[in-house]
Amino acid sequence: MTQPAGLDAVDPSVAATKVVEEVLADLDGGHKGVVVDSPPGAGKSTLVVRAAAHLAESGQRLMIVAQTNEQVDDLIERITDKHPALSLGRLSASSYTVSARVAASVKVATKAADLAEQTVVIATAAKWATLSDGSWPWAIVDEAYQMRSDMLLRIAGRFERALFVGDPGQLDPFSTVEVERWTGLSWDPMRSAVSVLLAHNPELPVHRLPVSWRLPASAAPVVSDAFYPFTGFRSGTGPGDRRLEFAARGMGTTYDRALEEAAKTGWALFELPARHTVRTDAEAVQATAALAVRLLQRGPVAHSEHGTHTVGRDRVAIGAAHRDQVAAIRTALGDLGEGITVDTANRLQGREYDVTVVLHPLSGRRDATAFHLESGRLCVLTSRHRHACIVVARAGIPELLDAHPSAEPVHLGVPIKFPDGWEANQSILAHLAPHRIPATP
Repeated sequence: MTQPAGLDAVDPSVAATKVVEEVLADLDGGHKGVVVDSPPGAGKSTLVVRAAAHLAESGQRLMIVAQTNEQVDDLIERITDKHPALSLGRLSASSYTVSARVAASVKVATKAADLAEQTVVIATAAKWATLSDGSWPWAIVDEAYQMRSDMLLRIAGRFERALFVGDPGQLDPFSTVEVERWTGLSWDPMRSAVSVLLAHNPELPVHRLPVSWRLPASAAPVVSDAFYPFTGFRSGTGPGDRRLEFAARGMGTTYDRALEEAAKTGWALFELPARHTVRTDAEAVQATAALAVRLLQRGPVAHSEHGTHTVGRDRVAIGAAHRDQVAAIRTALGDLGEGITVDTANRLQGREYDVTVVLHPLSGRRDATAFHLESGRLCVLTSRHRHACIVVARAGIPELLDAHPSAEPVHLGVPIKFPDGWEANQSILAHLAPHRIPATP
């Protein structure tokens, strides 16, 4: 397994603390920018909160940039929980509805001038881009790899120095318009903010958080090898530190066998017969929904370093590649799915659950398009869980990958991304093969 040199010999808490201290030291070191790469569940948000408090203690005002309103509200909740005395403001559009978890702890305004007394001001990148004046000594950019470079250009005049934190292995920025005309140009707006930043400022310090506190020992090496081959990480827990049990016995169905395999090993591949299907494959949709319902019917109990608790509906998620697949799964769940999160990889990014059920992006397909092969999409889907991940797919994906070898065009001026989706899919499928449960009796 690919790991940073000597990582396994160091206590995970010690290794993680060392990197965080190095990051904070660089914030005081005069650098114009600092970049922190974070694998799934490595404490990225915790670092953002700590860095915000560290900078605020120096008496300087700072702005925090997130990519969605949900991420903004999550950060506000985390900051006020850890540092209730910190003066915090939320900049938002006039159409924004203040959520209950934010209303009592932060001043909300539509104009930056109304938050002039707040030490920390937080908003989405889109909102920061609407400002025509005002500046802050520091900025913290969260989920910086999700941020397009053109958005960074629009807000760069608002701050003097910045900390960029994000996950390089997950979904890249996306657009709903054709972007090929800019491919290879130094100012390509579809490159991530971090890639453009480092291309023009290669001297900036880059740190990598070495430990995932979310992924169990059964998943961290798998995800690390598949999606982070040159910057490996380890799990913060060891084998046996986490267990998933069921209060009710199974009945020997294929659903029960898949759940038991996932509880035992952390992974299961529920494999339907090979067939080319429409995108909203009714059989795959039904299997995905049925696995989640059966999971809850059996009363799952999770044991971890945080204690023992029953896995409720709010701790179960179903992920898919497309919105129409998500809608079909929600329909299949009906009232039984109340409280279960069902969403696309784009919207699941950054979130955490005890158990996930994933409809594989390539299941039932005749071709392997760039969208379905994108390594970040599979990375998100297979890295949301603390205990177990169950993948639903039709047989034949390895053959599909062999028929569509990795042959994306190479453009001058465009850095080659490693790993590519073909390689990442092969790696994950190779790991899932021993955990295969055929859907047929």
